[in-house]
Amino acid sequence: MGFRFSKSIQVVPGVRLNFSRRGVGYSVGGKGMRITKHANGRISRTVSVPGTGLSHQQTLRTAPRRTRTARIPASPPRPGIPPTAPVPLASAPPTPAFTAPQWEKDLFAVLHSRTPADYIAVARAHGRAMPTVRLIAAALEGLLHVEHGIGHSGAQGRARELLGWVVAQNEPLATHPFVIRYLADHTWPVEIAFGVTASLRIQDEVLRLAVAELHQQAGDVDAAIWTVEGAPPTTLSALSLAELYSDAGRHQDVVDLTNGVSNLDDATALLLAFRGRAFAHLGYHDAARESFKEALRVRTRSAAVRHRALLERAYVDLAQNRKAAARKGIEKVLAEDPTYPGLTEALAELPPMPNTQPQ
Repeated sequence: MGFRFSKSIQVVPGVRLNFSRRGVGYSVGGKGMRITKHANGRISRTVSVPGTGLSHQQTLRTAPRRTRTARIPASPPRPGIPPTAPVPLASAPPTPAFTAPQWEKDLFAVLHSRTPADYIAVARAHGRAMPTVRLIAAALEGLLHVEHGIGHSGAQGRARELLGWVVAQNEPLATHPFVIRYLADHTWPVEIAFGVTASLRIQDEVLRLAVAELHQQAGDVDAAIWTVEGAPPTTLSALSLAELYSDAGRHQDVVDLTNGVSNLDDATALLLAFRGRAFAHLGYHDAARESFKEALRVRTRSAAVRHRALLERAYVDLAQNRKAAARKGIEKVLAEDPTYPGLTEALAELPPMPNTQPQ
């Protein structure tokens, strides 16, 4: 036989609280009639005749039914079909608080603008009191020109001017609270070298790598090298620097930069192609061929990367009088992409085919 627990206390005359194992209820009334709300939610009325022991109880409202949630066992995974993972709810993007300073609200308001004048207006309004706001506005306008080509012919010049100035200030914008809060996931596409384009954040040195590419396109290789040499050592910065060193004729620097590189992705495959080119210019043709062999080892690398390695290897083949091998590599590029940069120059280096027609 189980034990039962119940207790009743009077709060005020005529009102009692009733405690039981199921919870708390209450009753209101006096001799002759009492309304009771039970712990399970049922409400009843009790009418009695004092001194006789006779009473009558009537339920005024039944207890609400408890809804029971059925447990559905998970279906066993079918062969070859991974179990479905729950889809995480997308969190709302952060916005400035009501108490945020005006510069933060104004800068946030133009984050997705494609009008350069909007960024200029913010810089003029807050740049004197908050110099960092001017830097961020200039960086965003410069990246806008890089990404969308606003202004057409003048876009690259304007972007180079803005981003070059921002980088020269050597201000750590990546750690600025505004950048961390509102730009942590925003990326911009930057061509690191022909065939390798990366989507980079401000934390990924997008400003340095973008302006270095603009310096290179403008023919100022020294400024481009100075810019990238100030970036943290990553695969992408190494790739940009290898191409710049190669363009500047600093072939030993390319070799030193690419020591220990393996073919892991498009960027490292292209690094190996630059390494092979550097060895070839230094006169180490066998070492160059080994680098090109490693660069071409993985056939799933992008066509642009493979074509660069094939053309550079063809020049080594020509230097070693391996004319048939050189022609084979160049014609492979010609068949896959007749517009590839440098292909016309490589074709001009090939000796003419011998005339095999009968006289």
